[in-house]
Amino acid sequence: MKQLSKGLIEESKVECFRAEHLPEKVVQFGEGNFLRGFVDWMIHQMNKQQLFNGRVVAIQPTPHGKVVPKLKEQDGLYTFVMRGVEGGQPVDKSEIISSIARGINPYTDWQEVLEVAENPAIEVMFSNTTEAGLIYMQEEYHQEGSPLSFPGKVTAFLYHRYNVFKGADDAGLLIIPCELVEDNGTVLKELVIRIAREWGFPEDFMQWVARANQFCNSLVDRIVTGFPKENSDAFFERLGYQDVLLTVGEPYHLFAVEADSAAAGLLPFTKAGLNVKWGDSTIYRDLKVRLLNGAHTMMFAASYLAGRDTVFEAMRDQTLLKYVEKGMKEEILPYVEVEEQEKQSFAASVLERFHNPYTRHMLTDIGMNAVYKFQVRVIPSLIAYVKHEGALPRVLVFSLAALIIYYRPVRREGDFLIGSRQQGEEHVIRDHDHVIDCFHETWARYGEDPAELAEVLLQQRELWGMNLLTIDGLKEALQQELADILQYGARRSVKQLLMDV
Repeated sequence: MKQLSKGLIEESKVECFRAEHLPEKVVQFGEGNFLRGFVDWMIHQMNKQQLFNGRVVAIQPTPHGKVVPKLKEQDGLYTFVMRGVEGGQPVDKSEIISSIARGINPYTDWQEVLEVAENPAIEVMFSNTTEAGLIYMQEEYHQEGSPLSFPGKVTAFLYHRYNVFKGADDAGLLIIPCELVEDNGTVLKELVIRIAREWGFPEDFMQWVARANQFCNSLVDRIVTGFPKENSDAFFERLGYQDVLLTVGEPYHLFAVEADSAAAGLLPFTKAGLNVKWGDSTIYRDLKVRLLNGAHTMMFAASYLAGRDTVFEAMRDQTLLKYVEKGMKEEILPYVEVEEQEKQSFAASVLERFHNPYTRHMLTDIGMNAVYKFQVRVIPSLIAYVKHEGALPRVLVFSLAALIIYYRPVRREGDFLIGSRQQGEEHVIRDHDHVIDCFHETWARYGEDPAELAEVLLQQRELWGMNLLTIDGLKEALQQELADILQYGARRSVKQLLMDV
């Protein structure tokens, strides 16, 4: 079976929109599954409709990346398989994406990256280097070599472009980072100016960065599971060719970008029928964090302890489905300050996505760094419910108890804790060092006393961002839920909860 490449396309073995004649108009820091299944897929949709007519140069973000050689092998081509449920109907279709012109390893070919900066046709910069990439790193500037950090690369790239075009305003770029960091565009802009100042670049350059370049805050939402390792041969058989960059994702997508009308004109996503929102992204961030991410965090521990392994399995379990729906519809949704139709529509899409039979979203993956996730995603909903109702939200309190029991260690292995559910399966508890230390010590000391356990953990500001003991009645309610789960197990406790409320 032949591998996907331009040669395979030329043999007319498969259908593909031919884009090699289109100019390079986008520089992209990152070449992983998400960008290929999100931004690059979107650009491909615009190109097919002759709305954008440009291609992407993908820059490898870390020294250990493995995608660029594969892009070269396949002439920038890869397959995106869209699988899921949309409008109540199953979706399962594949398409060869041709929006990437080439990939560059900046650590071996930095001059090639600088040549991209010299190209006047480049108008847009995207990135997704993960949250860990959008941080400050102290490093020296070397004109002949690539900086290690992502903000350092952006600074050096823009500085070279500034010099080549002699500070012309029309050489500035539309810059849209996609990292899941709040105010990501503002953060990146501040990092670039800080690094430029430390590297001794002229003040005029920093003014040009702020004046001529538009750094946009954004929010992205699509589950892209990437290469299907477990059944790749079946996919290859279905496609009729091999594709080492095959990427699988769900139909749902949302891209909220805070930018002006000129940006919307430059990137006509909406004209291509894509779910892109221009303007203030705050409401979409609130919807995503509270309803999608919050529901994930609310459900993961209770569902896992009740014997389920994935989100889809939990949704097929009628008891857990009722638990999730009750938490979302009665304890989270009413107190999200977004227009009613917008949030009802989003909530419906979340439940539809949770029912996607093709997405194997492991509950233990959601459980990584779950304490911080609970702080950001669930506690605001808990507080909002208390404020409006003068009572405690039973499902959200139960979800906190389930999380605490999920973090109960049977032993410690280095930087991790090992937990166990009643069925005997063990799970690895991954979190920040201070979280691991806190739960290890607190369970060891107070594990036999739910009242002490609740009191000690609730007052840990470093865990929850506040002292949760200040919420009236929370200690007593949490104590009871902890005792019930420890005595009767998660499944029976969830059933009882649903009967009580």
